[in-house]
Amino acid sequence: MERTDNTPDFEKVTHAIVKTYEGELGINFIDVKNLPVRDKIIGVLDLLMELLFPGYTGKRRVKREHVNSVVLELLVVVHRELAEQVELALRHDCRMQECTPCDCAILALQTAGKLLNRIPHIREMLKGGVQAAFDGDPAAKSFEEIVISYPHITAIAVHRIAHELSHLDVPLIPRIMSEYAHSRTGIDIHPRAHVGHNFFIDHGTGVVIGETAIIGNHVKIYQGVTLGALSFPRDERGQIIRDRKRHPTLEDHVTVYAGATILGDIVIGHGAVIGGNVWIRESVPAGTIVTTSKPDLVYRKKGEKG
Repeated sequence: MERTDNTPDFEKVTHAIVKTYEGELGINFIDVKNLPVRDKIIGVLDLLMELLFPGYTGKRRVKREHVNSVVLELLVVVHRELAEQVELALRHDCRMQECTPCDCAILALQTAGKLLNRIPHIREMLKGGVQAAFDGDPAAKSFEEIVISYPHITAIAVHRIAHELSHLDVPLIPRIMSEYAHSRTGIDIHPRAHVGHNFFIDHGTGVVIGETAIIGNHVKIYQGVTLGALSFPRDERGQIIRDRKRHPTLEDHVTVYAGATILGDIVIGHGAVIGGNVWIRESVPAGTIVTTSKPDLVYRKKGEKG
């Protein structure tokens, strides 16, 4: 092959690329066997959505006379495939520790079983979410429309699953699930965030809910809302101090309008209303309405100088 100015020196480039793989921050997966497979986790999520909303995907035609057999089949498949991925995540997490394959395999089966035992509870929580969307959005025509089309339902359903797995101390998988929902809906909810019942995110795009956020019951938020943290405290070595409450708490019946930013370990009291585009770093008493001052608007005809 004749060399031109644009033809790379393949051996030289190969050597340069491989060199970047070296070290602890090589960000590669060479020789790593015990990592869960993202596509398989998404496949498990699809099956779980079938359990949560039977007939939702249209892949299985569910009739009342055979719903038991459909659910049983889904449970068996989800248990097997989820346990397989959880085992990989557990083995990866303890690869530098004294951990026998048997330990991870048994724990993975137990963990998958515990999640499946929580499906009835998750279903009840999601019923409240659908009801909240129907009650809170006059454009909603039916529960079916909400389930099939609203990004809120996808985001909160995945969050409920990821949250359960996170509290079962499953590594990696909850975050994979939450970021998948984020990529599909534009709604970013950390798996560890606590979300109460009858929660509704209207429109949803750009919502961020941090790891230690606590959201009460009957809370409604709109697009572009951030429940975030302030600058992170660091220890004497300059490392971020983890496992501290650093995100807001929203008590029951709080409403937060579009574009609001609420930061830090503060409390937004029961029934408070937070207006759009505000920036809040201090707790808000119950029943308070917070808004910005009315902006000064300037009107002029086209072509006129401001």
